[in-house]
Amino acid sequence: MRGLSGKVGIVAGGGRGIGAATARRLANEGAHVVIGDLMGDWAKEVADGIRSDGGNAVGMDLDGTSAESQSAIVAFAHEQFGGLDFYHSNLAGGTEGDVDALNCPVEVLEKSFAINTKSHFLATQAALPRIIERGGGAMIYTSSGAATGGAPWQVAYPMTKNAIHALARHVASKFGKQGIRANVICPGLVLTEAVKQHLTDEYVERGLKAIPHMRLGQPEDIAAAVTFLASDDGAWVNGQVWHVNGGAQMRD
Repeated sequence: MRGLSGKVGIVAGGGRGIGAATARRLANEGAHVVIGDLMGDWAKEVADGIRSDGGNAVGMDLDGTSAESQSAIVAFAHEQFGGLDFYHSNLAGGTEGDVDALNCPVEVLEKSFAINTKSHFLATQAALPRIIERGGGAMIYTSSGAATGGAPWQVAYPMTKNAIHALARHVASKFGKQGIRANVICPGLVLTEAVKQHLTDEYVERGLKAIPHMRLGQPEDIAAAVTFLASDDGAWVNGQVWHVNGGAQMRD
């Protein structure tokens, strides 16, 4: 894709799954990638693999819910590669104990908020000034199809994921004239390592029946969309929520 060679980007939550696939794709396109993950060893492992394939990447620890940790990874990208052009905020979790609105403990909501909303806000605060310094670039946030699906079995995760959409649209409208693009990816059912651990044949069959497609999603499907939004090919896309889900949710 156009305009990624030599660009500098961060992939938060890049130690496994969608984030790892995205880091690899961005590096293959010529970007310099800083990979952050709460599991720092995972991030370093992905970066090692990228470098062994001829790409340029560094892995490090990142606690997305910490302002200090977010500032540190942005500072590292600037010191290591001379700036920052895009930030893919791919952090998610906090689903354990998440049930309906009358039975969901407040503690579960607070944990979900910290991971699924606060982390993206802190990423924005840390990264945006550096991206503006470069004359503009992209904030790309990972949400979920759950944010708009109306799930009856859980409340905290969809609530806190949906907040990302408001954040991205705020960033797009407030900072677009300074060259900032902010967009959201809502993945459908993607066969990451974590998902595969819980797969049964019945689960796969049910998932396939739910979508007008021949297969379920792969991390590389999401990586391709993120890479497009980070590239010059995505320069005219701003303030959008993209559902990359094989047609599971068809939305205007």
